[in-house]
Amino acid sequence: MPRPGGIASMFRLPIHENTDDLDVCFVGIPLDIGVANRSGTRFGPRQIRTESPMIRLCNPDTGAAPFESLQVGDVGDVNINVYNLPKACDDITAHYKKLIANGCKTLTMGGDHTLAYPVLRAIGDKYGPVGLVHIDAHNDTEDTMCGEKITHGTPFKRAFDDNLIDPKRSIQIGLRGPSNDIYEHQWALEKGFRVVTGKECWHKSLEPLMVEVREMMGDGPVYLSFDIDSLDPSIAPGTGTPEIAGLNIIQALEIIRGLKGLNLVGCDLVEVSPPYDPLGTTALIAANLLFEMLCVLPGVKYYDV
Repeated sequence: MPRPGGIASMFRLPIHENTDDLDVCFVGIPLDIGVANRSGTRFGPRQIRTESPMIRLCNPDTGAAPFESLQVGDVGDVNINVYNLPKACDDITAHYKKLIANGCKTLTMGGDHTLAYPVLRAIGDKYGPVGLVHIDAHNDTEDTMCGEKITHGTPFKRAFDDNLIDPKRSIQIGLRGPSNDIYEHQWALEKGFRVVTGKECWHKSLEPLMVEVREMMGDGPVYLSFDIDSLDPSIAPGTGTPEIAGLNIIQALEIIRGLKGLNLVGCDLVEVSPPYDPLGTTALIAANLLFEMLCVLPGVKYYDV
């Protein structure tokens, strides 16, 4: 089948109604009613799938051959209420509890970052508090936005409040941009999060940082949440809240590949907004990063390279 052909599932994988026979599933959450700026992320999962046939079977750089060792499928999108954000979050949590009941690992395509909170509710219900690796331009630890507790700027405050994440095993990488508070990261630091700002990442490899992250996470369950706006907007313009001076693609790969060996129980790639990148480059990057996430999940077969 030529790359432009076939049903546009993720990587043109088989489409499944459930995870009964799967080790890993790709799932979309077409959500953008939690955003504070530009919308359009409800179309993120669809566009990521459209660009994903460029991905092949294995990763020659790392030796990973995920499809030789794991049963992987696309389970479609969560059927959410796009007129009621708290209800949409309840829809997501209920759906994810079913997806992960048998231990299946979810690779989520977003969708705005609000979704991390309801996904973590399901993850936390199964695994308890998890270590968090959060890659983003923004800390997403606000208590409220315009008086609302559930938004794309509050998911990790809500997750902390609900004891879904272990703050001593939580790190935020790439934070940057103008703010209304000169000490905007103080809350996270006081609670035990490690914060690595975007400026601290300039002009350097992040491989040494990831050695520290692996030590920090230990053997416990870990969740990766990757906001595409962590990348510089010159690379990935298709997002709702872009901030200049971001991470580059090589650093993104170093971060994800640096998670190999950890007990990853789920990952997400959020905030892809196709209307702001008509060439599809942002979605193509997202598809590649999701493949990299697949390649570092527990149980993946590796060849010597």
